[in-house]
Amino acid sequence: MRYTHLTQDERYQIYALRLEKKTVSEIAAALHRHKSSIHRELKRNTGGGGWRPLQAKK
Repeated sequence: MRYTHLTQDERYQIYALRLEKKTVSEIAAALHRHKSSIHRELKRNTGGGGWRPLQAKK
């Protein structure tokens, strides 16, 4: 299996979908990614102010 990083555009989509109160599963389906990838992204890049696409690592 080949791993590809999330793009900055995908991170902004995650941000928008989270504002709409979408679940991790719904976000994953919208981005055609596995839900564990989305969960890992949110867990890895969440700081004191929450998760933001600009603070996420590239």
